[in-house]
Order: sequence, then C-alpha cells, then structure tokens
Amino acid sequence: MKELTRAEEQVMQILWEVEKGFVKDLLAKMKEPKPAYNTVSTIIRILEKKGFVSHTAYGKSHEYFPIVSKDEYRRFSIENLLSGYFNGSFAKLASFFAKDGNMDSLEMERLLKEVKGEVLESEK
Repeated sequence: MKELTRAEEQVMQILWEVEKGFVKDLLAKMKEPKPAYNTVSTIIRILEKKGFVSHTAYGKSHEYFPIVSKDEYRRFSIENLLSGYFNGSFAKLASFFAKDGNMDSLEMERLLKEVKGEVLESEK
C-alpha cells in the first residue's frame, strides 16, 4: 500500500464517509475553498491507479467507491508512523504522548485496557 498525499487523503475521507459517489458528490462534501471539478477528477483517477478506488461506469459517468477500507489505511498509517518515528514500538509512541502532556494516566490506563481487551478478543 502506498501513502496518500494530503489531497488524496481528503478525497478518500469523503469517499469512506459516503461509501460511493460521483465526482460532483465528493465535491459537494468538500469545504470551501473547493478545488476545481477537474482537480478532484484527477485525484480520484490517481487513487484508482494506486489501488484505493474503483468505479462503476454509467455511460460516460463514473461512480467511485473505495476498495481499501478506512481501517486498512489507518493500520498502514500507524505502522508507518511507528516504524518511521518510534522504531516500531507502540510503547515509545504512548510514552511520547504521555511525556508531551497529551495523555494523562487515566487515558493511558483506558488505552491499556482497550489493547488488552482487543488482544484477548483476538485470542478467542
């Protein structure tokens, strides 16, 4: 899987939200200042080449839909973040947020319970 640019990710966020749509539908969901129709069309075609999006053709119109889920991309992004900045260690990531003041001890405890719960669920 490849990383997305900021513009590609913006389009994917909308596509994940709406699940499928035409370029005009995606454009309607974008915040001002909205990019040009051709810009969004180009981005969606790039996403298709990268393997994130596919389409159903209706004559000359194309309805696009994601073929990579948000969770798949989230997992990929987090793994890249961990490997690129924290030597693959989730503990170093958590420590970074704790030291930076973005996570207090209660949040850390809640996170550990969630991770343990997820691990226990996956062992079933």
